[in-house]
Amino acid sequence: MIKAIAWDIDGTLVDSEPLHLFALKEVCRAHQVDISDLADTHFVGVHIGNVWRELQPRFPTGVTYEAWSAGINRAFAGNADRLVEIAGAASVVRDLAVQGLQQVAVSNSGRTVVDANLAAIRVDGLMKFSLSLDDVCEGKPDPFPYRYACYLLGLDPGCVLAVEDSATGVASARAAGLPVAVLHGTGTTVPGSQYPISALSELPDVIAALARPPEVTREHARQHH
Repeated sequence: MIKAIAWDIDGTLVDSEPLHLFALKEVCRAHQVDISDLADTHFVGVHIGNVWRELQPRFPTGVTYEAWSAGINRAFAGNADRLVEIAGAASVVRDLAVQGLQQVAVSNSGRTVVDANLAAIRVDGLMKFSLSLDDVCEGKPDPFPYRYACYLLGLDPGCVLAVEDSATGVASARAAGLPVAVLHGTGTTVPGSQYPISALSELPDVIAALARPPEVTREHARQHH
């Protein structure tokens, strides 16, 4: 039985990728760094430390990770009014809270971005806690963020449903032993999906399926692949 929900944020609760891209381009522009050769989706699901590792050779000597990431955080937080809720996200979070399910957020973004995202859709007060990249020793796809969330919840991973939208997040949650509901975009699939959903409003059905006997749950998963 599911006792808690561990939410990814970017792309799952909040359509924040356009703002992430804007912030990255703003900082690159400030340092005359050209990233036009990279697709706009190149860093989707990639935590900021790995973004820096790839882009650092393009930046002038002397630009530190700390200064670079601080600039991105400022650009993101300063334009938080651009953030858009994923359809139905806040409503689903509120409904699950009424049902008594504990809810937490597990993100690959830094603390500034996590707080801005949750506040933008007004669900920050409904999360028992949130984990940012600043709070963990390794980000996704490493299983540590989800393992740590389960530890803080005091729950077995099998009782915590992760909700993700990227292969990076799915890999992290599954390696930590959590069942995973995966929000798919139009015409897209995410490798390793266990319980694919096309809208967050379908999440209660997944939770109900996971409360059934194992053989019924497996059949539900097969029918939705």
